[in-house]
Amino acid sequence: MEGGRSLGLIARSVLKEMHMDPSESEMPQHEMNEPAETQEAAEEGPTVPPFYKRMVDVFFNPGALVEALAAKPVFGAAVLAGVVLIAVQMALIPVEVFMEIQREAILESGNELPEISDTIVQVTKIATPIFAAISTALFTFIFAGVYTLIFAFILGDEGRYRQYLSVTAHAWLIPLFFGLLITPLRISTGNPQLTMNLGSFMFFLEDGYLLNVFKAFDLTQIWASLVIAQGATAIDSRRSFGSAAAFIIGLLLVVALIAARFMP
Repeated sequence: MEGGRSLGLIARSVLKEMHMDPSESEMPQHEMNEPAETQEAAEEGPTVPPFYKRMVDVFFNPGALVEALAAKPVFGAAVLAGVVLIAVQMALIPVEVFMEIQREAILESGNELPEISDTIVQVTKIATPIFAAISTALFTFIFAGVYTLIFAFILGDEGRYRQYLSVTAHAWLIPLFFGLLITPLRISTGNPQLTMNLGSFMFFLEDGYLLNVFKAFDLTQIWASLVIAQGATAIDSRRSFGSAAAFIIGLLLVVALIAARFMP
């Protein structure tokens, strides 16, 4: 494997030399004698691991991962994996669970329960995972834009949208993966929106807005937010982890305060 990597590095070095300026070719003899791998590593910095390793690193070695993503931002595979994870979750949940939620909402509003045809059931079964996949992809791009706005434009950090998008897309794999793991629990409880949240620990609170705020605080989203905070620090080393975490968790709190207004 090391041999293959070296061959790849050498091949890239050759391609670089083919596009090199004549003035750049006149380098000192001691630099020309340096190993190609050493020169390439110095030029390229941290290398981005393959995607399967990135999926592991986001859980167990996020610091090294975000350093690599800040240097060489990639996001396509991560966004696609997130889309697949959420689509599989929604496809596994029986359509009857979603239909029952709609029935309860209609009855609570005081309206009569309409007759639901088989066509509507089948359309709901197909549309739910598609809508979830599209919305997850869109929110990934939107939140990356919000992070770019906060850190790069408002706070003056040195960072590009692509870097924040890369970190966000990988960090969001954490809640999406755990969401897939608890899908059987969602099916058994008949609650497709069930999450591992802070509300589970607030058993002493009565039902109401405050408890809903804690329910909106998904523990895996907090985990992902801390990884994104590490990414913000990797993108601009002047940004401390503590301040980055404060801004991102603060944004998560704002989302929770809004979401709690619409929770039953």
